[in-house]
Amino acid sequence: MPSPLLRRLVSAALLALLSHPMIGAPASAGTGHREARPADEAFLGIRLLEIPANRMDDPRSHAFIVDHVNPGTTFTRRFEVYSTSAKPQHVRLYAGAADIRGARFTFAPGRTPNELSSWITLNRPAADLPAHGSAPVKATIAVPAWATKAERYAVIWAEVSSAGPGPEGNVALVNRVGIRVYLDVGPGGEPPSDFRIGKIVPQRTGDGQPKVVATVANTGRRAIDVEGQLTLSAGPSSLSAGPFPTDRDTTLAPGEQGEVTVLLGKVLPDGPWKFRLALRGGRIGHTATGTLTFPAKPGSWGPPASLDSPLTLALSLTGLVALVAVVILLIGLRRLRARQRIQAAGHLHGDLV
Repeated sequence: MPSPLLRRLVSAALLALLSHPMIGAPASAGTGHREARPADEAFLGIRLLEIPANRMDDPRSHAFIVDHVNPGTTFTRRFEVYSTSAKPQHVRLYAGAADIRGARFTFAPGRTPNELSSWITLNRPAADLPAHGSAPVKATIAVPAWATKAERYAVIWAEVSSAGPGPEGNVALVNRVGIRVYLDVGPGGEPPSDFRIGKIVPQRTGDGQPKVVATVANTGRRAIDVEGQLTLSAGPSSLSAGPFPTDRDTTLAPGEQGEVTVLLGKVLPDGPWKFRLALRGGRIGHTATGTLTFPAKPGSWGPPASLDSPLTLALSLTGLVALVAVVILLIGLRRLRARQRIQAAGHLHGDLV
């Protein structure tokens, strides 16, 4: 049997191999619905009730309507509107225009239409929710046969308004929650999605809070919502920290570049730190690792992080695999020698008899 020291060495090597960050590892998934706080401080919410079987592995499809169809296709999605208010709520339902600008998914005011919103029909224009009630709604999206090849954006809104003017003046308070729609139209299969993590820069905000800003470029042919988390390790006095979530409002159109930011705890020392930034855009995930140091002065930027290259990670992983192989070989040799000693002892015993 292998010695306790050898068993510990094998266990440590295998643990290191399994926990080593891989390029393209997925980040954690986001939430499945959006909520707003209406005038009576209760919540109005909206959530999808069905997800296409071929998109169960896409986290965005659990919160938004994300699809690719050919011109002339008609499909439906069911969703639910719900309220936590102790009072009945009259909820208006409609589709409105949306776009992607400045790395943000932007909403048009009011009921402003666009091409995609004009293709969306709801089975009811409004829903009267009882106290703490909900109502199902079905959206039908009918893409005309003449639709041109492009990705389009819209929002299906659920809206409530106060019965009278708000406390600040003679203006009624209007609140709405929505489900985003990302619809790509065109013949053939769905266009590929991908992104690239670029420069990563540490900074401190004006009040001294550490912050990390990562540049991300959409290198695919569909819009992506980018989110993820940052983990720090090997800091001063061997400190570790995180994971810290990224902001969740970065949406990139095809070919667009934007920034993903992470706010960290105020008490973190400057560093240096080892970091692991894991980002996800739909089904696609990428990870960047390296070393960074936060600036000491509030409101200032530090030097760009030193990134580990894919070659360095590959060599590191290869070294771990080689270590495991050597350990397994040593175990095999020790077992072989033990068997040989036992066999030799058996032969000797037979000769003596």
